[in-house]
Amino acid sequence: MKLIFRTIFITVWKTWFALVFISTLLILFPLFYLLLILKQFKSVYYLKQAWAFLICLFSGLIPHIRYIQGKFDFPSPCIIVANHTSYLDILFSVFYIKKPAVFIGKAELLSIPVFNIFFKYFDIPVRRQNPKDAARAFEKAGEWIDKGFCVVIFPEGTISPQGKLKPFKNGAFKLAIQKKVPIVPAVNLNNWQLLENGGFFKSNGFPGIAHIIVGKPVDTSVYSEENSLDLQNKIRTFIENQLNQNYVKN
Repeated sequence: MKLIFRTIFITVWKTWFALVFISTLLILFPLFYLLLILKQFKSVYYLKQAWAFLICLFSGLIPHIRYIQGKFDFPSPCIIVANHTSYLDILFSVFYIKKPAVFIGKAELLSIPVFNIFFKYFDIPVRRQNPKDAARAFEKAGEWIDKGFCVVIFPEGTISPQGKLKPFKNGAFKLAIQKKVPIVPAVNLNNWQLLENGGFFKSNGFPGIAHIIVGKPVDTSVYSEENSLDLQNKIRTFIENQLNQNYVKN
């Protein structure tokens, strides 16, 4: 009986979350579209922050962000590198990324009506299995960095199962070294417990508190492309250690 009630609750909440996501996007869509057409990209990002606040407010999600070494003046431009556990990772990131940022995301997002407007005019779609397309995406990311924007990259390349860290791709770290910008590591501890990937009726979904850790910016000027793997290992070790030390029970 308990399992039945749990399943019903999950289904109802996820349906509600989807309705909140879609309805708030439709309400804000004309303003998003106008700002994108006028290339007011910083304003687009700030509107994304407001949109994320509305989604969290009406769906019972509370991001709790902890700065491992105290708050800092967010560098801009920079590259934000985070583990990828849930679609909520993107939603919550705008709460700790204070400066305008673009996201690199899978090209499949272009097929989602209305939402795909971001990846047509602002964010960067990438076909993960196509090396040429990946190179194009990172070239585009470099152009945004040159304009003073932050870039958000999930180096696992896909959502990991139940928060278990997958191998990193090296593109984010090479880009940071090439552009001589710092990397800000972020750790999503339990987003997957709140909205799990893996099918609408098969995966978990709950309101609750999302615990996120933000690390101190890492200076990349002391690295070269030849030792970019050292930089990758430094960031990965930080994220892995925080996951191990701050496990959040469901």
